[in-house]
Amino acid sequence: MLNEPRSGRLAAWGNALIAGLVSPDDAVHRITDDGAVHRVEGLPGEGAPVGLTLALGRLRALGATGLRVALPVPGHPLGLCGPPEFNARALEAGEAVLATGAGLGLVPETYEAGPEGGAAPDVHVEVVWRCLPVREAPPADVPSLGEAERELAEALREATEVLSKLDVAGSGPVAEAALEAYRARAEAGRQVLAPGYPPRAVRVLELAQRVGALIGIAHAAGGDGEHGGAVSSSEIAARAEALRPVERTARRAQVAAYNSAAEERERHRG
Repeated sequence: MLNEPRSGRLAAWGNALIAGLVSPDDAVHRITDDGAVHRVEGLPGEGAPVGLTLALGRLRALGATGLRVALPVPGHPLGLCGPPEFNARALEAGEAVLATGAGLGLVPETYEAGPEGGAAPDVHVEVVWRCLPVREAPPADVPSLGEAERELAEALREATEVLSKLDVAGSGPVAEAALEAYRARAEAGRQVLAPGYPPRAVRVLELAQRVGALIGIAHAAGGDGEHGGAVSSSEIAARAEALRPVERTARRAQVAAYNSAAEERERHRG
């Protein structure tokens, strides 16, 4: 399932801050809504980790005109543009933020401390964003919003067909739980994309998350006969293979949505 990446929230509200549409305090509040403590390490001119307010201000001073998201997986360097060291760290994390105009990128590393098996309030979560040089080059395989929307419509049909064949399209506790989780995220995340994003970007991101929810249902369908027909390792592998291009399309759409504000600013500057 495609959950909201930390890099998406950082890019969305960072872009709103760069555009002057929100205050630094509001942007940081939205970015850190996950309850974790965020720090940026390796920022030029800083010898120690700094908070997000200072870091975002410093990125603007260093020439950042917009923030873009990368969501790479093995074999698909989505949104990356090099160099190899940054790409490798981003691939390990599964996400990154690129500061256009500053030649810098941020890769999150998450640390948790607390009692083993403890409840959420007892666990301290810290996110350290490693700042590294990046190339100023077109990111890999990022579609336009229009392309992403068209591809998503087809991906949604494909995901629904796969679920139907698995007989998990609308029945069983796994399907119901996944759909309820999606609906809750959709209601809670109406402002995931910050001010300054076009309505089409909001629409594309919500559709990508819906496709992600369907992918999650298909992957979670068990082999006990209760949730669907995948009862052998070969059938599970076939299901994963059928869903791989759908998941790829949904990730590309997510990146297109998050990056649209920065790209719109670049067009106006050009």
